[in-house]
Amino acid sequence: MNRNDVTEKIIATKVAKGIKWSQVAERVGLSKEWVTAACLGQMTLTVEQANVVGEIFGLTPEEKKWLTVVPYKGSLPSSVPTDPLIYRFYELVNVYGTTFKELIHEEFGDGIMSAIDFKMDLQREPDPKGDRVHIVMSGKFLPYKTY
Repeated sequence: MNRNDVTEKIIATKVAKGIKWSQVAERVGLSKEWVTAACLGQMTLTVEQANVVGEIFGLTPEEKKWLTVVPYKGSLPSSVPTDPLIYRFYELVNVYGTTFKELIHEEFGDGIMSAIDFKMDLQREPDPKGDRVHIVMSGKFLPYKTY
């Protein structure tokens, strides 16, 4: 057994029971974005959080322990994603990455946006021409230090 096995069980149970990530997040008490990432093996849950997730998905004590192990982050099977939705984010960074970089440096200086001190909100935005995906990402600015 490993973390991937637990992730696969969570996904299979989610599908079989028709569970929504927002329902899981409500029970855990955190955002749907973070809880989804945790259930997909990208974040570390506390014992208490793992117990809640374990109850929802019918996990064994051993499987719940895997949820508390710091994961190997990065879940894509290839360097260039082939899934069409994920590829669009790759495309977005390829097209707008230099723009993000220039504007962040112009506004904040030399540094990066943290993916550790980070939050995200994803919502449906109704639009008469076709609903839109509205994503807000907020990461702490981390300046490079001189020494």
